[in-house]
Amino acid sequence: MPMVLRALLLSALLTLVPVAIGVAVSGDATLSREPAAYKGTDLADFDTTKAVVQRAPFCDLVPAAAVTKALGTKATLAAYDNGEKSDAFPGGDVPHEYGCRFSPSDTAVVGEARGWVFAPPVTTDAAQAMAEASLTKACTALPAAPAYGAPSAGVLCPGDGVQTVSFRGLFGDAWLACSLTLPSAVAQDELVRRAGRWCVAVAQAASVPLT
Repeated sequence: MPMVLRALLLSALLTLVPVAIGVAVSGDATLSREPAAYKGTDLADFDTTKAVVQRAPFCDLVPAAAVTKALGTKATLAAYDNGEKSDAFPGGDVPHEYGCRFSPSDTAVVGEARGWVFAPPVTTDAAQAMAEASLTKACTALPAAPAYGAPSAGVLCPGDGVQTVSFRGLFGDAWLACSLTLPSAVAQDELVRRAGRWCVAVAQAASVPLT
């Protein structure tokens, strides 16, 4: 998401009255459990309506195998918490979110896998506006994109020698987003498939385990 758009949306969200739907847990407590086993589930086969995403740090719960499968190589994690300055943003802007950026450990390899969840609660109307704002001149809608929460959006963003697929959506009152950036030489359908599986892993890491 462009930084200006991100700042505007977050500013609007921070003025909202918190919703009391009780399906996502707020707070800064790190989720305490072991990372789930990575199964490589396609997004189309993942029921996002059952995921209960928490607005809390989750990067340590992302399976290493999910990162390796997404990027095709081992990666280094840069994580940040609500209100922290982070090198993940130009100028180290302070994000009102919890997130992680995985970059190839081999600096000669191009790619990036990211996941983040907004710290403030998000209403359905605000989420719908953000889903619509995801479509820009630089990012086009993925045709028949599987749901990633409700409402949600799936976009393809070409870049200089790279292309990014991102899914983002509302899970309860938690706005969760993920993206995968790979070289332009990677076939688009392969990028979409890998991004979908990566985003499932992000959603599972950020969610309360189903019992």
